[in-house]
Amino acid sequence: MPPSLLYCADPLDARRTDAHFAAEARAARALGGTVALVDHDALLAGDAERAVARVPRDLGPCWYRGWMIPADGYRAFADALERRGASLLVTPERYRAAHELPGWYAEFAELTPPSAWTEGFSLADAGALARRLPAGPGIVKDYVKSRKHEWDEACYVPDLHDPAGLGRIVGRFAELQGEWLAGGVVLRSFEPYEKPAAAATELRLWWLDGTPRLVTPHPDGPAAHDADPVPAAALDRIAAAVVRLGCRFVTTDLARRTDGAWRVVEVGDGQVSDAHAATDPGLLPGLLLDVPDGEA
Repeated sequence: MPPSLLYCADPLDARRTDAHFAAEARAARALGGTVALVDHDALLAGDAERAVARVPRDLGPCWYRGWMIPADGYRAFADALERRGASLLVTPERYRAAHELPGWYAEFAELTPPSAWTEGFSLADAGALARRLPAGPGIVKDYVKSRKHEWDEACYVPDLHDPAGLGRIVGRFAELQGEWLAGGVVLRSFEPYEKPAAAATELRLWWLDGTPRLVTPHPDGPAAHDADPVPAAALDRIAAAVVRLGCRFVTTDLARRTDGAWRVVEVGDGQVSDAHAATDPGLLPGLLLDVPDGEA
């Protein structure tokens, strides 16, 4: 039997799928998949038992497809499901490894911008952290997300070795993230990427059990993209890093640097990675349901 799929419920009606995932859930059911709903708000509130209360007992192996969950909350989610006879196919350890930059960085270090991070937030540590990276521009983020939509205010640092400028950006980033700051502060060297006028500036590759299965535009970009733009040699290097990471369902966001090199901008757990609005909603459930008995 194929695994089941868990989607987020509508916050206003627990019997319905969250509108953002509704088309994908309908496609999953049309493909013969079993779909169950979880309460994402309850997960974020720390009540994993209430979050999974509508998941049928003894459901067996499951994939989650929904909004991001903090790594500690994901562990509580997995434990609550186990008590109902359901098991997530991505373990809490592997979820954290793909979801948080410190978990995946070592495997992708040669393929992604140089990075350094703190454990927890300390503005006083930002200067020492920056000195571990080359002088020049950089970006600020946490273990999971940046604030790229506040680029000049809370993301881009013109010179990582300028203490005043760095402190201003890091401080504003932490202020805006507030209680949602994940893990600690991450500094990354800035790399210039090509920006084609009519195509996506980043591509999202979806990997299942170490194999690239789908390429889509990044959710924040335009829909147009080259169906097979990444050279085989670059793809092989990325594949080797994905295999070393050892996570079942992974996304890698790729962009071409202005010198022509393909770079990994971000890695993520595929369960909580968004798909571009133009993506056929049946593609992802089709991949995930095609795993007999939930095994690799």
